[in-house]
Amino acid sequence: MTDIPKHILKEATSREFKASVRLGKAGLTETVLDEIRQQLNSRELVKIKANKGLFEREQRSEVWAYLATNTGSVVVLQRGNIGVLWRR
Repeated sequence: MTDIPKHILKEATSREFKASVRLGKAGLTETVLDEIRQQLNSRELVKIKANKGLFEREQRSEVWAYLATNTGSVVVLQRGNIGVLWRR
């Protein structure tokens, strides 16, 4: 796993850092992946919020890992239905 700098962790856990991508009832689509890739090109961190009930608790870590793999990023934080991805 990649060592994540402290300033990245601090920003990811900040309450002021708002979600910029929302996973709705359509789920994981190519459009969502494209949006995350575009945002990662212009900023270091992208916070993603999944609608409650969209994924089972056991599936969430798989979803964040899938998103990281398919966007060339690293999962910095996963807490409940919130995930933060970091551009390497």
